[in-house]
Amino acid sequence: MEHDFETHYSAWMKKQIDASEGERRRRLREHGYLERKLLQNVWWPAVGSFEYLHAEYEIADFKDGARFLDFAYIRMPHKICLEADGFGPHARHTDRYKFSDDLMRQNHLVIDDWRVLRFSSDDIEHHPRKCQQIVLQLLGRLFGGGDPYVGLPVMKREILRYAACSADPVRPAEIVKLLGVGDKYARKLLRELTVDGYLEPVNGSRRIRSYRLNRSKIRL
Repeated sequence: MEHDFETHYSAWMKKQIDASEGERRRRLREHGYLERKLLQNVWWPAVGSFEYLHAEYEIADFKDGARFLDFAYIRMPHKICLEADGFGPHARHTDRYKFSDDLMRQNHLVIDDWRVLRFSSDDIEHHPRKCQQIVLQLLGRLFGGGDPYVGLPVMKREILRYAACSADPVRPAEIVKLLGVGDKYARKLLRELTVDGYLEPVNGSRRIRSYRLNRSKIRL
């Protein structure tokens, strides 16, 4: 999964830089640590694609200038702004003008029909699954016609949601804990989801040890 991210991230970022100029190109070349972590910990595990996503997206400022969104997901008819908000020394000492300006900026985005998702550095680093779930819920509501697993039994739906938000392959022991069922029944559910194409085995032959979501079967 990590190798997949690095490969796709590098190719995607190169395309972004090649297609940009001026201030946006400068910002892309200096892409920040936290912005990259938002993609690595949250976006990529949840979505598995950079399609429709733009970094350092330039928009007209309400004061006739230009501003840059950390990320813009533009998939008509909807526009989503994703922001990574740090809490370093600069953020702690933000003055009242900057604070008010930031709120007004978000207000104007909402007026211009943007959906805005903002994630703190703590959540990106330490609670990525919570952030992933927010992303999946919004994308599912806007583009997936609701719950993408609605036709499945409730326990299978919970397994797939868990797998979608997991950065690592899912092990049967995790499903036992998640659902409060026995090991034998958890493995039965995982096998059935694999046969139906929702999951794919990661390792093991006679006794599969872990599974991951088959993203070609389920795409938002």
